[in-house]
Amino acid sequence: MNLKIMMVFGTRPEAIKMAPLARLLQNRSDIDLHICSTGQHREMLASVIKAFDLQIDEDLDVMTRDQTLNGLSQALLGKLDHSYHQNQPDIVLVHGDTTTSFIASLAAFHRHIPVAHIEAGLRTGDLQSPWPEEANRRLTAVLANLHFPPTEKAKLNLLAEGVCDHCILVTGNTVIDALLWMNERLDQTNWQPAPQSPLASIDPARKMILITGHRRESLGHGFEEICHALDTLAQRYPDIQFVYPVHMNPRVHDVVYRMLGHRENIILTAPQDYRHFVWLMKNAYLIMTDSGGIQEEAPALGKPVLVLRNVTERPSGRLQDRAMLVGTNPDKIIAQTTRLIEDAAYYREFTTRHSPFGDGRACERILERLLAWKQSQSLDECA
Repeated sequence: MNLKIMMVFGTRPEAIKMAPLARLLQNRSDIDLHICSTGQHREMLASVIKAFDLQIDEDLDVMTRDQTLNGLSQALLGKLDHSYHQNQPDIVLVHGDTTTSFIASLAAFHRHIPVAHIEAGLRTGDLQSPWPEEANRRLTAVLANLHFPPTEKAKLNLLAEGVCDHCILVTGNTVIDALLWMNERLDQTNWQPAPQSPLASIDPARKMILITGHRRESLGHGFEEICHALDTLAQRYPDIQFVYPVHMNPRVHDVVYRMLGHRENIILTAPQDYRHFVWLMKNAYLIMTDSGGIQEEAPALGKPVLVLRNVTERPSGRLQDRAMLVGTNPDKIIAQTTRLIEDAAYYREFTTRHSPFGDGRACERILERLLAWKQSQSLDECA
């Protein structure tokens, strides 16, 4: 009998990181894949699904206006329970640190359905940062049967928490698989944004700094501090273009447009689909972000990345990268950006392509482990 796999995701980053695995699984005649979207980021999910030529089998449509995390969790638990009852998967695949991942794991646990956790084992050690993601990761780990950490450090975190070694496989991160796949296609076609795209106004002859931000722990004062820093830098370097695809959360969107919308060399856009965003990363002089995925992607493209967080669960292992963890402190953001712009030798320290988070074969390793698990049906070993 075929292995029945249910893949559950709800946010745009989850979809990007699961997409190359979904493509691989769909091409197997011995696997029946059911893709379930919870709809946490419905508007941003559609473009990811289209870019990777995928199709959603089920949309739970759980989001409502002004929804709390508890309200979301309640809706997810009920709808996922019904879906599991209808589809009877052999195993559920979840990813990372979202509310979708934790609740999907909990609902599966209640029905005695094994769970495989992709991008497992990342830790900051602080439940409040990132919040609630750190808790979601830890809780998912408790419920998971198979763990796919991206690095050896993440594996050590799991072992320290009592996870059995034979239930862990270090795979690298699937986001590198996604990045390399998309990057190859952009290069093969010499792809450029369409003339009507807001990105078409970017002058390739001028330096471009790419910015993203969305973390809950930075909402309010933290985002205002980031905007103060960007405003100062835009005034100091009028010939540099600052491109900021702004998250749709009103607590991010409204602050950014209010504080930065008047600067001519700051280009504010809607969130970009993955094809456009990879193009932006490839053409950026440097990247400022609080995104975990971009922290992993930027080194693979040889791009310096300033991390707008106080702690990260994705340490690169390079001593020089510690200086790039600037948080939301305007003085740190301005000082480090200024040095990267004005000190060419310092900038070159961060432009060597390296990929501490994966080699592009993570999905293949996950597939092999899932097939081996199906062959052995070792539920007791990884319970």
